[in-house]
Amino acid sequence: MPARRALSRLDVLESEALHLIREVAAEFDRPALLFSGGKDSAVLLRLAEKAFWPAPIPFPVLHVDTGHNFEEVLEFRDRRAAELGVRLVVASVQDSIDAGRVVEQEGRGASRNRAQTVTLLDAIAEHRFDSLFGGARRDEERARAKERMLSFRDAFGQWDPRNQRPELWNLYNGLIGPGENVRAFPLSNWTERDIWTYVDQDGVELPALYFAHRRKVFERDGMYLADNPFVHRDPDEVLTEKSVRFRTIGDMTCTGAVPSTASTVAEVIAEIAATKVTERGQTRADDRASAASMEDRKREGYF
Repeated sequence: MPARRALSRLDVLESEALHLIREVAAEFDRPALLFSGGKDSAVLLRLAEKAFWPAPIPFPVLHVDTGHNFEEVLEFRDRRAAELGVRLVVASVQDSIDAGRVVEQEGRGASRNRAQTVTLLDAIAEHRFDSLFGGARRDEERARAKERMLSFRDAFGQWDPRNQRPELWNLYNGLIGPGENVRAFPLSNWTERDIWTYVDQDGVELPALYFAHRRKVFERDGMYLADNPFVHRDPDEVLTEKSVRFRTIGDMTCTGAVPSTASTVAEVIAEIAATKVTERGQTRADDRASAASMEDRKREGYF
């Protein structure tokens, strides 16, 4: 009898993710994959590619564009979609503002991040998506730790942590009524280190912003924000050039950089192995609005 190879942690996580992706594709009529160009969605897109290989990915990718994104990430988003031949659907927060659907925040700390919820729900209704794959992980933030792998949302797109379904033995209940939908999170049980180890082992390409580079930044509330035309600096917020990288990437107005010299995947893995702060806790200003900031947004229909 040939020796049986023990599965590694990443083997198990990958198998679980592939199973969920295939289940959702089989059970739902109009799924889509949320793709921002960040590291988690890049890994998620790679998993979707593997799940159906050699056939093409059988659903579109959806990006909710705040209009304040890093150019490097938008270029990466467009190029990856073109390379895989998947349909890219871009939902614009600026269009929502122009249509009077949302009111843009003003003043210090203003961000379009919360406005994404309305844009996302409008895109779901317009394209009649009944399920969305997201790259959220339970280790990122306390509200995300409450999520099921298959997260039920009501007809208003709202999430209620008390109204979720059991998932014993990896059995998923995909029954939904008219207007309802689910968010599927294949990376739920992954950690930041798992993501980077998978990037290393599988050769997943990421935007260069995730690696150390020289950039003009200024300090605000304990974070280094990149110099950009969408954030107005206070007189005492002085620009300095530092070697930084981004642990998570979102809207430029609320995504902070961390001082770093890690220019390779191996160096990034060593760096995050030594930290005790999650990437969102360290570098996302929108999660610092209140202790329940993420949970409040998820209840409104956020990712």
